[in-house]
Amino acid sequence: MKRGSIMKEQTFVFKVGTSSLTQENGSLDRIKIARITNQLAQLHQQGHNIVLVTSGSIAAGFRRLGFEKRPTKIAEKQASAAVGQGLLIEEYTQNLMKDGIVSAQVLLTQDDFADARRYQNASQALKVLLRQRAIPIINENDTIAIEEIKVGDNDTLSAQVASLLKADLLVLLTDVDGLYTDNPNTNPDAKHLDRIEFITEDLFEMAAGAGSANGTGGMMTKLQAAQIATKSGVPVFICSSKKDVALLQAVQQVNRGTLFLADTHAMNQKKQWMAFYARTDSLVEIDTGAEKAMLEQGRSLLAAGIRLIEGEFDAGSIVAVYSQKDHRLIGKGRAKISSADLQAMCLAGQLEGIFIHRNDWVTL
Repeated sequence: MKRGSIMKEQTFVFKVGTSSLTQENGSLDRIKIARITNQLAQLHQQGHNIVLVTSGSIAAGFRRLGFEKRPTKIAEKQASAAVGQGLLIEEYTQNLMKDGIVSAQVLLTQDDFADARRYQNASQALKVLLRQRAIPIINENDTIAIEEIKVGDNDTLSAQVASLLKADLLVLLTDVDGLYTDNPNTNPDAKHLDRIEFITEDLFEMAAGAGSANGTGGMMTKLQAAQIATKSGVPVFICSSKKDVALLQAVQQVNRGTLFLADTHAMNQKKQWMAFYARTDSLVEIDTGAEKAMLEQGRSLLAAGIRLIEGEFDAGSIVAVYSQKDHRLIGKGRAKISSADLQAMCLAGQLEGIFIHRNDWVTL
């Protein structure tokens, strides 16, 4: 997509953080929400498919429970989210219904992506909603997702949703206008980065730092989200939500922000799931010969190349594969042999056959 180009019908996923929805005291700002929903409605009326991934359930609920400020204890956050989730979706629903647009609440956790069947079910449900011209409004299920509350990672959730739907663009709206070489609030010499072709370790080091007081994410989680989305073929645009037309401008990238280009060798949905979502509680280490054959020659992993097995797994499980040389994660794949059978083959000195077929492998 070229900046400022006229758009045909496209699928846009917007992620709005807590800081873009709240007042200085941490409570919801109805004016900000109305501003966002008005722009979503305009894009929807132009024929585009719209998905909103929103934070803000804790912010919506904590004052209703009698807390004077945003709580820090996990149980209090969960209770606030339980109250606030309904209030938040009601705010979005009422605003969108003014334009005759149906919205749908979708609460997800990491488990919904880690389980292959639930992953497909989520994909199909979202596609039906879009086909019927509804706007899915998605949030982490903060009442039960303890680890997600700790990291506040709706950035990653939005990247997973955008990848799932093969969206044309993921827009991460925040309180800053993109990625800088340093924190612009403390370093006046920090330079703004307009365009990123490759996400490197240097970028992650540069982005390290905290978010705002009312949110729980920072630029680090946005980089991680951009990495997931771009590897899945979805470009990402990070920009400020402060302008009244920020979302409208973002879909054409005419406002100030940082554009992350999509990987030209994007993973298909099967490999996306293996790479980013599938649980890998077990691992194997492989020798340098097997590593070279897989990474440089595109071959399958033979059982003979395995030098270490950690954990138990069944045939068909997703297993992490590490280099024996430096214990570096090199990829994931679907095991054709269980750990018990593999151990037995090792003891018998008869390591034979394919352990991971090249079609069931993803390099990381």
